[in-house]
Amino acid sequence: MKRVADLPIALTCGEPAGIGPEIAAKAWERLGARLPFFWIGDPRHLPAGVPVAEISEPDDAMAVAARALPVLPHAFPEAVSPGRPAPENAEHVVKVIAEGVKFVMTGQAAALCTAPINKKVLKDGAGFAFPGHTEYLAHLAHVERVVMMLACEGLRVVPVTIHIPVSEVPRALTPAILRDTIRITHAALIRDFGLVSPRIAVAGLNPHAGEGGTMGHEEETLISPLLEDLRAEGISLTGPLSADTMFHPAARARYDAAICMYHDQALIPIKTIDFAGGVNVTLGLPFIRTSPDHGTAFDIAGKGIADPASLIAALEMARDMALTRNGS
Repeated sequence: MKRVADLPIALTCGEPAGIGPEIAAKAWERLGARLPFFWIGDPRHLPAGVPVAEISEPDDAMAVAARALPVLPHAFPEAVSPGRPAPENAEHVVKVIAEGVKFVMTGQAAALCTAPINKKVLKDGAGFAFPGHTEYLAHLAHVERVVMMLACEGLRVVPVTIHIPVSEVPRALTPAILRDTIRITHAALIRDFGLVSPRIAVAGLNPHAGEGGTMGHEEETLISPLLEDLRAEGISLTGPLSADTMFHPAARARYDAAICMYHDQALIPIKTIDFAGGVNVTLGLPFIRTSPDHGTAFDIAGKGIADPASLIAALEMARDMALTRNGS
């Protein structure tokens, strides 16, 4: 079996009417053979003028990445009009994701990086029954629970609850999901980020972490007791902390990852610190998966102005995590 360092990264096409094809081409122009990856999709959907080398298997990407964007062709029924997704293509967007998973699960790719999808398009056009990429990948990998991490150079954040209304967060915030989120994050920080003794900060749910019960009781009744149990397992935890004082530079220096109770509590700080360079990482899978931390951007698709910074960061993080996980 080949060493991970000698394998390319698989990059799925995502929604072809969005900015995915454009940023894939721009990422190749900047990375080339320095970080070989292959794009899975229909070559017709790539921007005109991009040098393309069609390959028949992932390993071929290593030989051609210096001169052209390696493309593993997957024929779609429809051509693309930027910004206007074709429902007929939706089923094939889903199939490309499954192809990418196959390549990492069989050891033909070092890691999987996924370009953005549009959930409504997939639901309308293909009956996609999953809330998003993360849940579909967990289904394909036969994993019961995975964790979403957003990461950039100065911060890693993990929301315990994700795409649900704020009004539903207290009910969704159970001991089981909080415990699993912390354990999965702790294990991934060791296995995939190379941290021997990870330090994890945990936010409270309420303002000022409940302020002794005057602003809510979840900190006293749920979060604090659970953190005590996990400390007894040897996990280094601080909290529950007031979220409004967790993300300034001095505070961030005291932990390696922050566990947040809901979506915006986690995503606002990271998008403020590094809007263009954030990476979405799925923890708990049997393979490495990263993605740029942005959407399909239909409003700018085809205009040549999409910023590939987040995709490049995602590809670089995928490579580094794969090397760390496999001891290379």
